[in-house]
Amino acid sequence: MAQPSAVLTGRTSVEQIVDKLYDEIIKLRLLPGEKISESEIAQRFGVSRQPVRDAFSRLALLDLVQVRPQRATTVKRFSARAIQKSRFIRSAVEAEVLRRAAARCDEAGGFRLDAELAQQRAAAKNNDYDAFARLDYDFHETLCKIAQVPFAFDVVSTEKAKVDRLCMLSLTKESRIPLLITDHEEISNAIKAGNGDWAVAAGMLHLTRLDTTIETVRKNNETFFEPDDD
Repeated sequence: MAQPSAVLTGRTSVEQIVDKLYDEIIKLRLLPGEKISESEIAQRFGVSRQPVRDAFSRLALLDLVQVRPQRATTVKRFSARAIQKSRFIRSAVEAEVLRRAAARCDEAGGFRLDAELAQQRAAAKNNDYDAFARLDYDFHETLCKIAQVPFAFDVVSTEKAKVDRLCMLSLTKESRIPLLITDHEEISNAIKAGNGDWAVAAGMLHLTRLDTTIETVRKNNETFFEPDDD
């Protein structure tokens, strides 16, 4: 039997399997449409099949894998409809978050936004895409906390995760980081100024940055999308 790829201590085996497969799917080490073997994953982690089934179920809830009875589990292909739905939900939630953040941001909140932007600039300077991706999530979570609706980040992060794989398929992803930071700066400035309309306008522009990438990815990687998804 193969040795487990990680020591499954502290957190449950299900949680660690979910984390590992989530990372591999988001970073496209597992490609859309690729089969995932329950038995191979169980052997890899040195566990029975039940934790793997539970992990697959959790990933299915994130819309990252497709589990079908009596058929192989596969990495979920992109769906234009699902992307449209996800972005609609996220834009609706984030618009309200930004309005509330602009109304409720205090000096401490402003300092926190400035600190996070400094970290993002450092990541960009080092061309550290993985670090920037983590900081991007942190920034949007901070906005929810400043807005005093931290629970809203559950929705934002879930919907954001559904399209993050597309970012990895952009050959110029590093070159997009300065533009995204500029967007974050604009959002931050609007919130610190207490201008909700400005914050929402900047936030909605920020969400459109993926449009070109989605179009390019679908054109160049047609098999990564659902075939009847027009």
